[in-house]
Amino acid sequence: MSPSPLITPPVRIRTLAAVALLGLLAVFLLPAAPADASAPLRQHAASRGKFVGAALAASPLANETAYRTIAATEFNQVTAENAMKWEATEPSQGQFTFGGADALVNFATQNDQQVHGHTLVWHSQTPGWVQGLGATAMRSAMQNHISQVVGRYANNAALVSWDVVNEVFDDNGNLRTSFWYNTLGQSYIADAFRAARAADPDARLCINDYNVEGVNAKSTAMYNLVQSLRQQGVPVDCVGFQGHLAIQYGFPAQVQQNMQRFADLGVQVRVTELDVRMTLPRDTAKDATQATYYRDVVNACLAVNACAGVTIWGFTDKYSWVPETFPGQGAALIYDESYQRKPAYTAVHDALAGGTSGDTTPPTTPGTPSASGVTAGSATLTWTASTDSGGSGLAGYNVYREQGATDPMLGQSGTNSITLTGLSAATQYQVYVRARDGAGNLSGNSATVTFTTSTGGGGGPCSATATVQTQWNNGYVVQPVTVANTGTSTSAGWTVTFTLPAGHSLTGSWNATLTTSGQTVTARSMGYNGTLAPGASTSFGFQAARPSGDTHTPSGYTCAAP
Repeated sequence: MSPSPLITPPVRIRTLAAVALLGLLAVFLLPAAPADASAPLRQHAASRGKFVGAALAASPLANETAYRTIAATEFNQVTAENAMKWEATEPSQGQFTFGGADALVNFATQNDQQVHGHTLVWHSQTPGWVQGLGATAMRSAMQNHISQVVGRYANNAALVSWDVVNEVFDDNGNLRTSFWYNTLGQSYIADAFRAARAADPDARLCINDYNVEGVNAKSTAMYNLVQSLRQQGVPVDCVGFQGHLAIQYGFPAQVQQNMQRFADLGVQVRVTELDVRMTLPRDTAKDATQATYYRDVVNACLAVNACAGVTIWGFTDKYSWVPETFPGQGAALIYDESYQRKPAYTAVHDALAGGTSGDTTPPTTPGTPSASGVTAGSATLTWTASTDSGGSGLAGYNVYREQGATDPMLGQSGTNSITLTGLSAATQYQVYVRARDGAGNLSGNSATVTFTTSTGGGGGPCSATATVQTQWNNGYVVQPVTVANTGTSTSAGWTVTFTLPAGHSLTGSWNATLTTSGQTVTARSMGYNGTLAPGASTSFGFQAARPSGDTHTPSGYTCAAP
């Protein structure tokens, strides 16, 4: 399979020795032969026209043989975890230090790996002397820093891309009020990209952020910004989705679709900092869910031609940033603290190998599910686990509602249980389960379980008010739709209905389960935001497409107990 033109690194004339240069070109520009089933991750990734990368820490890279061996053997792309950030490269104004950065680039050159530079402009890990500058001096310092750091590697064939600006949005999708924004305004973003292009005309230039993996308010704000910058001629070449996930919060919605909508803007996309943390201690169920998350991210990238690859933020739990940042959580990577492969490694390996594996054997059929904890809007199902003998491994389960020729999927799980949310009150459900493996094979249908949701807890009246957050020629985002309990007793869930104008259609939603009938949309609470005390409120949001030039937005918002 030949790499897509969007995936292939830019052609770069560098001053490396000819042998090293030809080695890199062979890995990244020529079609790769299929990998055998036991090959390292990098060989399977190359056979799919992708990279699989790791963020590397300077100390173990210099001092631990096991760390260096795995980093060299398994990955065809590397990112400096900290060695290329501002505090490491220019701790004092005009005083540049490149020891850690040079060591990483040299390691990558020796092992035929490409390097992604991280990161040039960020509100964190930037020295205080930068933050205290006035506008003119700060802009000059930013441009000089980019010129010096990017320029140092502009003639090096290994370094092919940069995170130019990092985390410019807050969690609500507004531009972050960082010292950059407060001093320079939004223009610092475009200025940084232009400075990077001037320093290296061939490098691929990326914008990078977290919690933008699925379709939500923040990723839509990123989408709008990238679209606007490119329309202005700003050289934004790619978008990075960090991918810091946690099994206790669920998998992001519509990851593949989100990647594709950015790709449709003409940019390359990539997962830049993937890890999947869990509440400690580890157990087999948590490992299985974690493995499913890793597999699903890799599969989303494989399904989008413009996705260049996936970088894991580290590779061993021994050097993960997670436990220090999220107390009580960890075990987020694909190797454990003793450099032993975890189920997550196998999931990544098998996903990358899926295109060349011969697994056509589906998993065994799951056992009959049983229902418990049924409420007005949710129910928990458990079933006997399936097994898989085809070689690609059991990836998880799909849960369907039986209601006719086309049975809708109600949810997915990496284990043999699931809590369904967003169900309709006083409604009978017939549900069955199918297992899936790493090659995409589906088992037969389990026997069905039938249950009826309750009528709800009364709850009293509620209200719904909506705000159009942003809109453009052929679409818009409504966020927040605020749902408030206006009664005197606690609600057990809520249902909001509204009307889409003719010709409009939903393209994404978050914090509610949305269904449509014609132009009528019904939004139902999730398991975590349906219970509202009197006077309390919550919110959800959605994105919609509309005909070009149409300025109408939804109307008729009403709220009721489920």
